[in-house]
Amino acid sequence: MGIIVGIDIGGSTTKIVGLDKGKLFSPLLVKATDPLSSVYGALGKFLNENKLQLSDVDNVMVTGVGSSFIEGKIFSIPTYKVDEFLAIGRGGLSLSDLTRAIIVSMGTGTAYVIADGDRVQHIGGTGVGGGTLLGLSNRMLNIRNFSDLVDMAKDGNLSNVDLSIGDISHGDVAGLTKETTASNFGKISDLASKADIALGIINLVFQTIGMLAVFASRNEKVSDVVLTGNLTNVPQARAIFDGLTKLFNVNFHIPLHAEYATAAGAALSSPEK
Repeated sequence: MGIIVGIDIGGSTTKIVGLDKGKLFSPLLVKATDPLSSVYGALGKFLNENKLQLSDVDNVMVTGVGSSFIEGKIFSIPTYKVDEFLAIGRGGLSLSDLTRAIIVSMGTGTAYVIADGDRVQHIGGTGVGGGTLLGLSNRMLNIRNFSDLVDMAKDGNLSNVDLSIGDISHGDVAGLTKETTASNFGKISDLASKADIALGIINLVFQTIGMLAVFASRNEKVSDVVLTGNLTNVPQARAIFDGLTKLFNVNFHIPLHAEYATAAGAALSSPEK
């Protein structure tokens, strides 16, 4: 059996990963505004970097919002479409080595699925995600570049932006620590720096995503949550989710290559894997 290629075609980025003898390899990302151009570009880059020929690939599995533009074979290679939520679930479980978990796909918006072995079900989502980060940073800080927002936030102080339990109470409230956020941006003043605001935006987005994951985990009676998608690369994310773990006893996992989980899930959905 030859190599299987999984491709996740997003709105602005396309991710690709190979599957050979059950093992995932060589995750890559390309940026393009046109879905067709990004697919052919990604596959060409993948083949070139791995010194492979078209004949080495048995089939291509595509998923994501841009997969609707794909009709027929790619480079004459048998090509199949995979439901995006199925790919999210299978990819998240595979990368985390779990058998049952809430899988969270953090992209422009955020999707939640419950994955239990081969059973994957979409359970909801939110419009809060990477698009929210960029939209708020553009309007509030005149910053349009994702990496610039992340760099600026490194020197931020949330106590200058967010209202905490400690600001309104002398003790813990219902098991919540003094550091727990009572209101995002509920304490902002004219003295807050751009770094403080940048960190406040990041905290707002990730706390919202994380709390919805906590609610989903309780509803599905599962203690593991796997975080996937581009936002897993934000350095401040780990500390925010660690804080939610301590408060709500939910295990948040960010596996290696988490941003490629959906592409990996597509490859793992091949009928020939």
